[in-house]
Amino acid sequence: MKPIHVGLIGAGTVGGGTATVLKRNAAEISRRAGREIRLFMAADRDLVRAREVCGDDVLLVDDAFAVATHPEVDIVVELIGGDTVAKEVVLKAIEHGKHVVTANKKLLAIHGNEIFAKAQEKGVTVAFEAAVAGGIPIIKALREGLSANHIEWIAGIINGTSNFILTEMREQGSDFADVLKEAQRLGYAEADPTFDVEGHDAGHKLTIMAALAFGIPMQFDKCYLEGISRLDGRDIKYAEELGYRVKLLGLTRRTDKGVELRVHPTLIPEGRLIANVNGVMNAVLVKGDAVGPTLYYGAGAGALPTASAVVADIVDVTRLATADPEHRVPHLAFQPDQLQDLTILPIAEVVSSYYLRIEAADRTGVLADITRLLAEQGISIEAVIQKGVNPAAPAEVVLLTHRVEEKKVDAAIAAIEALESVAGKVVRIRMEELNG
Repeated sequence: MKPIHVGLIGAGTVGGGTATVLKRNAAEISRRAGREIRLFMAADRDLVRAREVCGDDVLLVDDAFAVATHPEVDIVVELIGGDTVAKEVVLKAIEHGKHVVTANKKLLAIHGNEIFAKAQEKGVTVAFEAAVAGGIPIIKALREGLSANHIEWIAGIINGTSNFILTEMREQGSDFADVLKEAQRLGYAEADPTFDVEGHDAGHKLTIMAALAFGIPMQFDKCYLEGISRLDGRDIKYAEELGYRVKLLGLTRRTDKGVELRVHPTLIPEGRLIANVNGVMNAVLVKGDAVGPTLYYGAGAGALPTASAVVADIVDVTRLATADPEHRVPHLAFQPDQLQDLTILPIAEVVSSYYLRIEAADRTGVLADITRLLAEQGISIEAVIQKGVNPAAPAEVVLLTHRVEEKKVDAAIAAIEALESVAGKVVRIRMEELNG
């Protein structure tokens, strides 16, 4: 049987890892796929680097579109990132009848609806396991393994850079700025870390998982994003005293009113397995009505873990290459004509519990004023601690609330900040029990 020819676009970290895995495990991969899979062609602007990682038996070019249109390429693997050239290359490959494998979460979160529609029209597959959580097979779990379930919610630690920073802040008692510098020195954070620490990367991944879980179109523009750059070490310390860990969490939940789609720092009870995912590791917790909570843990980035997911997609596409397009696993888990455009809830309508830290004058009646304002919005208190720094300075009051709609918390915070006895802004961090 004719070998499957793979065209690789991008020979950087993940591209190099993909070439390594394809060559190193060639015999095992062929046994699984049922036919030989051969790295036939690669494109990269740095041809010297490409030759080093791909070897002498691979056709090398510096034009990505040459791979996308080459008549002997069966599967195009896009690993250049971004959503400009990558989008053009992917659509060109689909137009030429090529199957596509990509690790590009930004591309899919923003342009996935267009790309999947074009692939459906042309009868080709777009596989994207590596786009979410690196080597963790969460896409296959959502599309296939959990297909008997009504998915209720997904909560994920899906950005290793942010998780490393929060782990170090908790374990070392360091400030965000100091830990960020260390993360950059170790290569975990980019020179411009905005994409990671402000939640954009996690938001792209969450958008993809929500589409798979609930059968909705990609809607990244409606995802609420809040990063970790403004977190204070005191809040991480106080949270731990109360039995919680702070994580940058991507959370999507189906409710009677619509779908929650949000990324933000979150207090999680320290007894939950996901609360103990540390360093650069990723984890995704999925709650299905039949299976209950299921946890997926592993390396969320890196050359070989991500390449593992890329090559697994290549094997899957190879197995399906001769299948009737109408009987393949749908791109977004549900049949294309069964997708539902459910309402994505604005953050003000989300229901959660809250951690509030308030700097207030240390005198009689202040706490009563605060609790009265919370009660006026129907907000009940689960726990309260008071931290007196010194007699001359304001005290710090830390409150944990029961679950309530966010707009009520917004109103209560505005009223509390207007009190003469309260100094500065109220710190608010959402809390989730994640107990199934």
